[in-house]
Amino acid sequence: MNDFDQAVKSLGSPKKYHKGEVLFSAQGKADGFYYVESGEIRVYKMDENGREVEVVRLEPGDFLGEAIVFVSPVFPFFAQAVKDSKVLFFDKTTILREMEREPSVAKFFVTLLAQKCVVLSRKIESLGLQTVRQRLIQYLLSNCSGDKECIVELRVKKVELAKILGTISETLSRNLKQMQEEGLIKVEGNRIRVVDCCRMRSALP
Repeated sequence: MNDFDQAVKSLGSPKKYHKGEVLFSAQGKADGFYYVESGEIRVYKMDENGREVEVVRLEPGDFLGEAIVFVSPVFPFFAQAVKDSKVLFFDKTTILREMEREPSVAKFFVTLLAQKCVVLSRKIESLGLQTVRQRLIQYLLSNCSGDKECIVELRVKKVELAKILGTISETLSRNLKQMQEEGLIKVEGNRIRVVDCCRMRSALP
């Protein structure tokens, strides 16, 4: 949050979560939402077989659950600290009361929710229209700044990357192997060397 948003920030209560600690579970009461001040939070869903599908990873500056609390009494997903994290918790009742009292607070959250809608729309489009290979390429390019060759340091294990891309480890490994055989990348442990960024971009539709 910037200085302009200090009035909003003052409405939050600081909380700390250790690595692996769950902020909330699916079907848990949605009585407020969160703002990540430090650390990293993973948001995921779980099917009836216990398989996890990661929805998003949140870093400092990101809000969590702000849309849900306005439309549902419970959370539809799980949230867990990937590392020790500090957050601000915003109580739903307090925020609703403040939005009625102070127009600038209402404007802040309307803008925030609109931005979230745009981001989610793009993510849904990506998952629905792109193949796993295309999503993997998009991920690598988004973390690659060079034009010819660059190295992408994986901040997560490959099993976690698979969840981020909406697939399973076996499918991710198969795509990585195929792209390496094609000379697009070189997998070096937790690093992926993009051999030719321009050629990689041309692989996208």
